[in-house]
Amino acid sequence: MTRRTFHTLALSSAATSLLPAAAPSSSGNTKSKIKIGQIGTKHGHAAGQLETLRQCSDFEVVGIVEPDPQQQQAVKNQPAYAGLPWLTEEQLLNTPGLQAVCIETDVANLLTHAERAASAGLHLHIDKPAGSDLAKFKSLLDTCTANQRLVKLGYMFRYNPAFELMLQAIREGWLGEVFSIHTEMSKQLSPTERNLMLPYPGGSMFELGCHLIDSVVHILGAPEKVTPFIRKNPTDGFAENMLAVLDYPKATVSVRSAMIEVQGGARRQFTVCGDQGSFEIFPLEHPVARLMLDQPRGPYKKGVNALTFEKTPRYAADWTDFAKAIRGETAWEFTPDHDYTVQKTVLQASGLM
Repeated sequence: MTRRTFHTLALSSAATSLLPAAAPSSSGNTKSKIKIGQIGTKHGHAAGQLETLRQCSDFEVVGIVEPDPQQQQAVKNQPAYAGLPWLTEEQLLNTPGLQAVCIETDVANLLTHAERAASAGLHLHIDKPAGSDLAKFKSLLDTCTANQRLVKLGYMFRYNPAFELMLQAIREGWLGEVFSIHTEMSKQLSPTERNLMLPYPGGSMFELGCHLIDSVVHILGAPEKVTPFIRKNPTDGFAENMLAVLDYPKATVSVRSAMIEVQGGARRQFTVCGDQGSFEIFPLEHPVARLMLDQPRGPYKKGVNALTFEKTPRYAADWTDFAKAIRGETAWEFTPDHDYTVQKTVLQASGLM
């Protein structure tokens, strides 16, 4: 099966209600390019998101906003930004026909810029995590819902082909009742990266663990209780080694994230165990997986099934699906309730509430 097949199957059997698709463009031409701009270049994913947008035939990037003149000078000649007009935020938000904005500032300023774009009646991509003010994020979601506008968050594994097959296995009952999830996402920070992270008290869970929590909530919903375990560096106080345990009525979840693990990217993993089978993804990007079953399911045999997947660009499928939802061709799977639950759980797991 292709990645698109996995996603279609997952959508068709989703257990939760989906947000109605946004109304099609008033132009009546549902295949015209969607005008979008980007605010900010300081987020770690900013260049990658913009490169993907520029390659996506569904979108027309009309310009970039970078409020910090020094930052603009530092990045303006990078390939991701080359040839695009630099605008003020006011100019961008008043661009005729603009339909969406990609918010890629530093995390501290994501919601401030997103609020202004939401008030302008635009669809939003907001990179992760969605700030540290849960009430402000809830207000933003409410504004977008009232305006019938979509919010897309920059979590990495929503369209990962291994995760999509895992979701299919869960939703079609191949694994039985899920009783355990264990997942890890770590890296080793350079001194420069560490200095950039120091202002954020949520540490490694806030920065990396949020991606995993998005997937956990997609599977199990809101936890009954979240218990963080935080180990801070004694010199600079950075929360560099973290574990969160999420309690559910019939399951427990462990989420680990550290910023001091040598070659941590190679050991990132996500394992779901049910009483009729298990699904293990290791590593997470360019994924390799194992599906363990107590009986044949679909095209898979009883026992251990070793799985490999085609290499796919990290962000491309997200943007393609978002374009379809903006045009009203499909429902957007990631509802405001889901995004709010993820953000609340991330803050709890990071020791921030």
